[in-house]
Order: sequence, then structure tokens, then C-alpha cells
Amino acid sequence: MAILISFDIDGTLEVGDPPGVLTMELVRKTQEAGIIVGSCSDRPISGQRAIWEKHGIAYDFAVSKHQLSDVKAKFEADVYYHIGDREDLDKQYALAAGFEFFWPDEAVSEPWLK
Repeated sequence: MAILISFDIDGTLEVGDPPGVLTMELVRKTQEAGIIVGSCSDRPISGQRAIWEKHGIAYDFAVSKHQLSDVKAKFEADVYYHIGDREDLDKQYALAAGFEFFWPDEAVSEPWLK
């Protein structure tokens, strides 16, 4: 089963500002399991790419919040998840694009690997 996971950065990943609860090791483990991973953030695309590259993670996409539907159109998957910390941006955009949504504290247990 093909899975795609979009990670918000600030408030979600440990490298965010503010830092979130999800580690870069969790992202790496997710990617090593064959899951399509990338970021969907308010940060500039170049800043998102720099974070992935600094941590040696070969991301599949880096987009702005309003581009989640473009990600879904570009990548074939059985399930699409977005993980974020904001109701007004993350959850709203995820649901509008047809993604399932996790809060960071729900994602810590890596439910997509079970």
C-alpha cells in the first residue's frame, strides 16, 4: 500500500520554530519504510529544502500550504496524511485537499507503520 505523508515544520518537527515533538529520525524511519515524505509549510520552499538537506533526508516534495492538492495530483498513493499543529491552516488545508490529518502528538506513535 502506497502512503504519502506531508509534514508541517514549525510546531510539528523538532527543528521547527517553535520545536515540535516529531524527530527527524521519525521522518527518516518513515522514509526508509518506503513512504513518500515531504513538507507543507508556511516557510519558503528554499527554507524547507534546506532543512531536509541539512538532515540528509531525500524529501519527495516541499510545498506551501495551499499546494497540498497539487501534491495529491502529482503522487499516486492509497492514503495521504498531513501532520500539523494548527487547526486554521494545517487541518483546514489537509481536509480540503482530501488528506487525512494527524496532530503531532497523534503521529508520535507512527500509526502508518502499523
